[in-house]
Amino acid sequence: QVQLVESGGGAVQAGGSLRLSCAASTRTFSRYGMGWFRQAPGTEREFVATISRSGDSTYYADSLKGRFTISRDNAKNTAYLQMNSLKPEDTAVYYCAATVRTVLARTRSVDYDYWAPGTQVTVSS
Repeated sequence: QVQLVESGGGAVQAGGSLRLSCAASTRTFSRYGMGWFRQAPGTEREFVATISRSGDSTYYADSLKGRFTISRDNAKNTAYLQMNSLKPEDTAVYYCAATVRTVLARTRSVDYDYWAPGTQVTVSS
């Protein structure tokens, strides 16, 4: 089991920035690819971004590319999601997740093995 704990969520004005962090309990953090998803009220969970185990490859939802950046620091057992130019439609609960799968384009919830509880991000206009 891998425990994931998020931090950094909160409320921000439109156009602002926020950085989410996801700390993992495992000593073998580098064995896992990491991903971020989000879910707005009344919608299905949506893929945001994923990053490979070494951090050398990333993949983003097309609509978010250029505004959001996924990264990781294996020495700190932490993944990050930097969110810039936030819009009200970015309001959602954001989830980080870990996977043992090695393919890069992991865009489905079923591709991931462990999930954080989620953190609320609210963007006001």
